[in-house]
Amino acid sequence: MKTEALLFAGVAAFFAVTGTVYGWLSADPAGTSALALAFLMAALVAFFLTVQYRRRGLRPQDRADAEVVDGAGPVEFFPPHSPWPITAAAGFTVLCLGVVFGLWLFLLGLGLLSHGVFGMVFQYANRSESR
Repeated sequence: MKTEALLFAGVAAFFAVTGTVYGWLSADPAGTSALALAFLMAALVAFFLTVQYRRRGLRPQDRADAEVVDGAGPVEFFPPHSPWPITAAAGFTVLCLGVVFGLWLFLLGLGLLSHGVFGMVFQYANRSESR
């Protein structure tokens, strides 16, 4: 994951430099904010991959002396069923309708979306303790 982290850090640096130069030379707030958001998204992925590399170390794919059998075993835990993606999707739908129809619907959608996202994130939060 070290290679991927460096790749996304390079992408983030590119968007930071491009966004700075673009914002300085043009007076376009839309393009500048789009480049700033692209920088933040690439930096977030680079940060995540760096943290994963520091926690888990090199993967078998990253080592030159690794064999195919070193990567064998379970890939990861995938939940069998979950109501939270549908809850988050319904919340996002209501939130978008709230942009059109009013603040009260937007706030309801924001609450439902938050509930769905937190449910997805923390559904199996203590799964490692029960193994």
